[in-house]
Amino acid sequence: MLELIVQQTTKPPIHAYVCLLKGCSRRKALAEGKQVHALIVQSVLDSSIFLANTLVHMYSKCGSVLHAHKVFSNMPQHDLYSWTAIIAAYADRGEVEEAINLFQQMQETGLAPDKVLFVVVLKACARRAALEQGRQLHFDIIKRGFQSDVIVGNTLVNMYAKCGCTEDARELFDNMSERNVVSWTAMIAGYAQNGLGKEALALYEQMKQEGMQPNNVTFVLLLNACASLAALEQGKQIHSEIIKRGFQSDVVVGNTLVDMYAKCGCTEDAREVFDNMSERNVVSWTAMIAGYAQNGLGKEALALYEQMKQEDMQPNNVTFVLLLKACASLAALEQGKQLHSEIIKRGFQSDVVVGNTLVDMYAKCGCTEDARELFDNMSERDVVSWTAMIAGYAQNGLGKEALALFEQMKQAGLAPDKVLLVLLLKACASLAALKHGKLLHSEIIKRGLKSDVVVGSTLVDMYAKCGCTEDARELFDNMSERNVVSWNAMIAGYTQNGLGREALALYEQMKQEGMQPNNVTFVFLLKACANLAALEQGKQLHSEIRKRGFQSDVVVGSTLVDMYAKCGCTEDARELFDNMSERDVVSWTAMIAGYAQNGLGKEALALYEQMKQEGMQPNNVTFVLLLNACASLAALEQGKQLHSEIIKRGFQSDVVVGSALVDMYAKCGCTDDARELFDNMSERNVVSWTAMIAGYAQNGPAQEVLALFEQMQREGTKPNEVTYISVLSACAHSGLVDQGRYVFDSMCKNHGVTPTREHYACMVDLLGRAGCLDDAELFINKMPIQPDSVVWTTLLGAARNHGHVEIGRRAFDRVVKLEPKNAAPYVLLSNIYAAAGRKDELAKIRNEMEEAGVKKIAGCSWIEVDNQLHAFVVGDATHPQSKEIQAELYRLVGLMKKAGYKPNLSFVLDDVEDKEKESALCQHSVKLAIAFGLVNTPSGTPIRIKKNLRVCGDCHTATKIISKIVGRDISVMDTSRCHHFKDGFCSCGDYW
Repeated sequence: MLELIVQQTTKPPIHAYVCLLKGCSRRKALAEGKQVHALIVQSVLDSSIFLANTLVHMYSKCGSVLHAHKVFSNMPQHDLYSWTAIIAAYADRGEVEEAINLFQQMQETGLAPDKVLFVVVLKACARRAALEQGRQLHFDIIKRGFQSDVIVGNTLVNMYAKCGCTEDARELFDNMSERNVVSWTAMIAGYAQNGLGKEALALYEQMKQEGMQPNNVTFVLLLNACASLAALEQGKQIHSEIIKRGFQSDVVVGNTLVDMYAKCGCTEDAREVFDNMSERNVVSWTAMIAGYAQNGLGKEALALYEQMKQEDMQPNNVTFVLLLKACASLAALEQGKQLHSEIIKRGFQSDVVVGNTLVDMYAKCGCTEDARELFDNMSERDVVSWTAMIAGYAQNGLGKEALALFEQMKQAGLAPDKVLLVLLLKACASLAALKHGKLLHSEIIKRGLKSDVVVGSTLVDMYAKCGCTEDARELFDNMSERNVVSWNAMIAGYTQNGLGREALALYEQMKQEGMQPNNVTFVFLLKACANLAALEQGKQLHSEIRKRGFQSDVVVGSTLVDMYAKCGCTEDARELFDNMSERDVVSWTAMIAGYAQNGLGKEALALYEQMKQEGMQPNNVTFVLLLNACASLAALEQGKQLHSEIIKRGFQSDVVVGSALVDMYAKCGCTDDARELFDNMSERNVVSWTAMIAGYAQNGPAQEVLALFEQMQREGTKPNEVTYISVLSACAHSGLVDQGRYVFDSMCKNHGVTPTREHYACMVDLLGRAGCLDDAELFINKMPIQPDSVVWTTLLGAARNHGHVEIGRRAFDRVVKLEPKNAAPYVLLSNIYAAAGRKDELAKIRNEMEEAGVKKIAGCSWIEVDNQLHAFVVGDATHPQSKEIQAELYRLVGLMKKAGYKPNLSFVLDDVEDKEKESALCQHSVKLAIAFGLVNTPSGTPIRIKKNLRVCGDCHTATKIISKIVGRDISVMDTSRCHHFKDGFCSCGDYW
């Protein structure tokens, strides 16, 4: 038609131009509209108010408000339609202020608005939630008598509801003289959109009682209300009504049904509705994909997308957002990359929401570099983009990068929202970055978010994780609102900072204030009890857990197992473990840890065999604990088997597992194997270095220890408290007094490590072994911290080695005062008196021991043969091979005596004849274990023994001689060090 008009020589009538402009409006054909406008100007028809109004309307509908306003401004006069058209143009763009200003200008010209114009401006107010302007319009409407008009009334209800004033909307609705289905739907929409689903459903019941027939929009809103409430039964009832009223074929209603069922967790019902839809559009497919993705069924979401492509349905940006979220939840990187390629092909990569979700997907798949590259190349970024990238860093343990990016975000002039501030606080907590945390706290105060319960709880957590429990508590006490997460954050803070008593006290306050605990509360409280070995309080919590029904929670159950085990109640822990309705790898690991930490290595290894039989896959922590169990038992063969499994499962590159392997081999006496492992580690930390240093300290000369200690520092690893204990111990066992003094002095000077009681005990050991007992006692008396029983026992042991009765007695008195039930000081002082021939004092100390009810810990030795551990105690006659063992001992003693062995009877404290003493020495656990090893292993096979106490002097001498007689390498790992016996010599050089 435009071409015909252009070709005509005569002036076309006005109505022809009107028809053309209306067509351009419908099609939003701006370029064509401009051509028509030019023709109108050429025809000198632009002075026509009718044509001018139509031009304003056309430009408005085509999205060019500037052109609309220009036409409006050039009009010689305006009528009501002119004003309505230009006000509608601004209102449709959401420019409420301009629309209101124009509305006021119109009234100043003397023109009165009609109900159509009021509806237009009210809709603009609703869109922008401009409540004050909306109220002013309401007053005007009342003045002009339009309130009784049903369309105006409906629009007022809608405006108040969209501004969040559902009570005002309802009052209006109830007072309407006339109501139609749009009125009811507007009020139902108001409730649904303001999170008042129950009120929406109640109003629908009233609607039915009043005989008003719902339409498809009503049902869509009601289904959305059911979805938000997860009100499945009401959703099903509405579904039945939809079928009765014939709306099931409506594609929008069908899509909303799919969404409702999915949001209620019924993905099968949602799929059935989806499959039976007579018509499906991209929204239908996207709703079903969303249902799968939101219910943790990412694989099904991705499979449905494949079907969607087969049926030639084109996805939109929302489809890709949901599919990327499914990939993120599954860590399905390859499928995520394929989707990324499709997104590029379809031109969605410039969509900021799609870009944000791509960043999130790559980050959740652990590819932070890819995520960052995407982020950096985004053509448009909003606060969500920055939040996604910062969250990616934080979730992948890259807290420093998260904080650095936040600084960059601030420089870009973007303000963080609540979500981002919470993420950044969590990053500070993980890094213990207190300075950054305090800066964020200031930012939170500036932005008025301090009273937000989520932000407040995260601040409490951050301060607690940075070790500032007092600051955390001050924040907690001043919170205007607290929920269970707030209480948990503070309880966790106390527990994680070793303040278990404070955690338990806070729980009492929590109960007094009527706050109900959840499973997380109990997990942290149980950990507090475990750390304190507070068994009775742990049992009380266990009772509460039963009452509240949390015992079936696998995390709570695992923590209960851990608590009982840490309190030494492994039988109770095992009973709980066996009765758990569900067990995961953490449950098994907790029970294995319980056995290992209570010196029950055999039971730990046996439980692991059961774990494998039940098909449960171990994790890196499981292997660390099992390796520790092998180390404690010197169970080398089982340790080697675990090593093979670790390689098969790909844990060998884990630095913690690698360090535990080094420790296991070293504690089994295999320092060469330990060193080979250490040298081949792809990553080493202070624990790795310390494990190797400790291995050398326990097995060999101090030179190896000192050389590795120097190498550690050259390679930039700072030694910690444990490292220094191993180095000082090595110096003590090798008599390197000067080097030991130097290392001790350099701790604080060079590395800022404050000596603990363990370090002071090492120094006492160093001086005591070297025979400098007076210096050792003086050193103790000058300690800046109160010496504990370990320090005084170390001095007592040195007095026993050097036969110093007076110092021994003084040290004994100190130990007994600190630990009256400890048997070690009584045994050591008895040895001193026996060696000095002081029979009266010996008898007296034995009587004191009996009167105090102190019992000596029985010596126990273990030996591993054919992957089985065999334990022996002194005088043990319970072993199935006891006769063979005794026969081998009898043979050995004869050979030993021929080789010059003389039993050291001072190591038998019983007041019996020498023959009985000699016989008792022969039945020491180490000798029984050696005899068993000789009987059950081929000639030339090394023998490895683990002992729970320090090996006695007689067993040490005897083992040297046996190693030469039988031609075997014999290793004895006691609590002090590893003794390697070969050809009549010991690696310790008799200095231990």
